Amino acid sequence: MPANKVMNTRFRRVLFKLIVFTLVVLASIAFLAPFVWMVSTSLKPLNETMSLPPKWIPSTIQWRNYGDAIEAMGYFWRYTGNSLFLCVMTVIGTVSSSALAAYGFSRVPWKGRDKLFLLLLATMMIPFPVIMVPIYSLFKNLGWIGTFKPLWVPSFFAGAFSVFLLRQFFLTIPTDISEAARIDGCNEFQIFWKIILPLSRPALLVVGLFQFMSTWNDFLGPLIFLTEQKDFTLALGLQSFQSQSGGTAWHQLMAASTMVVLPVIILFFFTQRSFIEGIASTGAKD
Repeated sequence: MPANKVMNTRFRRVLFKLIVFTLVVLASIAFLAPFVWMVSTSLKPLNETMSLPPKWIPSTIQWRNYGDAIEAMGYFWRYTGNSLFLCVMTVIGTVSSSALAAYGFSRVPWKGRDKLFLLLLATMMIPFPVIMVPIYSLFKNLGWIGTFKPLWVPSFFAGAFSVFLLRQFFLTIPTDISEAARIDGCNEFQIFWKIILPLSRPALLVVGLFQFMSTWNDFLGPLIFLTEQKDFTLALGLQSFQSQSGGTAWHQLMAASTMVVLPVIILFFFTQRSFIEGIASTGAKD
């Protein structure tokens, strides 16, 4: 191959990598900009929050905005406790029930299994507002309105998306392992508990993280089912804080929003390796 042709090929590769890198950096900046603006506003004096032109760097950093936001919200720590309680319960319910269902759909042969799995996936196409009224009527008849039960009990009945993720991961585990365990005298539950679950920690972590973030950020569910302000979650408490007075204290609202977002960011930071590993492995086999 002529030297100039080799140089042209290398130049194209370098140029392509440079373009891709530039696009990734620009996309990262676009996604980070709202978060940076929120943190910046949370440290500003009130008169700088709506200034024109916008100021990205506050003239004086006011850390007391965070303390003022907690004090102004009143029930901030109660909201935090409520959100954590719901997150823990829904993560336990979703991971346990979805893992059991996924095991049945992937490792146990039975008639109509694949057809029922397709029906389960079809339920993902139904938006929550469509079934919101009948679900509310059901929980009202059970006397659960105004309690946390409508927000965590359904998680113990598995979720279609979580079942799908775990099923895809379970399919990547060789069946020879299960057959060897059966020869040794293990029943299906022992195989599931002692073999499949320990090998599926990355996928279980992904499901748990997804459910944690969904519950932590959920606004519509608490808005519908909770009636007492002391029972609000952080997402609902932020909305209540914004509308509790005639004008919005944007610096305090952004400070409260930063504190709400921060736990999710910290959680992902410490689990990103397992999270990426689990996401990559769930689609390894059809």
